[in-house]
Amino acid sequence: MGLSWMAWTGPTAAFFICILLAISQMGFLEWKNPGGAPRRGILTLNTTRGDRLFISILGSAFIHLAWLGLLGTPLWGAVVISVVYTYLVFRWV
Repeated sequence: MGLSWMAWTGPTAAFFICILLAISQMGFLEWKNPGGAPRRGILTLNTTRGDRLFISILGSAFIHLAWLGLLGTPLWGAVVISVVYTYLVFRWV
């Protein structure tokens, strides 16, 4: 049976590679600078780098789902919006 149940396409592989790279980068940053300097942002709660990564990944997933539901493919617009969203999360949350 293997992995035939899932559509392993190029974009699917790129998605999982990006997630793996983001988590690896956060692990390296945590190793290099433990603690990640929690800060209070516009959500009025203390967040660390890992919290902001989780919020940005979750929000990006919803952005892509909304894009698919409303506009369909291609997803380049959703990618651009997600990158801007991630920047804003790491900047102000």
